[in-house]
Amino acid sequence: MTRIDFLRHGEPEGGNRYRGCGTDHPLSALGWRQMWAAVEGKPGWDAVVTSPMIRCQAFAETLAGSRGLPLEVMRDLREAGYGAWEGRAPEEISATEPEAYRALYADPLNCRPPGAEPLAAFTSRVTQAWGCVMEKYLGQHILLVSHAGTMRAILSHVLGAPMASQQRISLSYAAFFSLQQDAMKGIQIVL
Repeated sequence: MTRIDFLRHGEPEGGNRYRGCGTDHPLSALGWRQMWAAVEGKPGWDAVVTSPMIRCQAFAETLAGSRGLPLEVMRDLREAGYGAWEGRAPEEISATEPEAYRALYADPLNCRPPGAEPLAAFTSRVTQAWGCVMEKYLGQHILLVSHAGTMRAILSHVLGAPMASQQRISLSYAAFFSLQQDAMKGIQIVL
């Protein structure tokens, strides 16, 4: 059996913003507390895999070090690029560009922010990384520290859901869930 526990990063300094792969802020004090609370009492892992973004990697390094676990940083697990919206708050964009803001959620495949990473390219990058994780860590229990977009892309892939449905999955800071694969049942979501 292979089990992958997913942990979204906690709140970064500066609060809720579009932080893709072009904007990175360290975790706030609250973000660190959120992440420690999310893993408290969780069973042991064989390794920790993380996005290279500081809001993920700093916690992953600290956790892996404190538990004596191997750590792998996977570049392709980073968040989608949000182009011109990088570093901006959703409230600001919805107030100044309401049509573009609504369009992103109505049609995330074709209505990306200017200069944003195409959703198809992002999803392909992330699902290839997911395949590498599943192959490399077959039969193990792994903690994967990443981003809401990364987690949504993997979930929609595993569920066979249309790419455009990714924006319909809401994941709070330090959200935690698991995917488990065995030979008889395939991949299942474990909440």
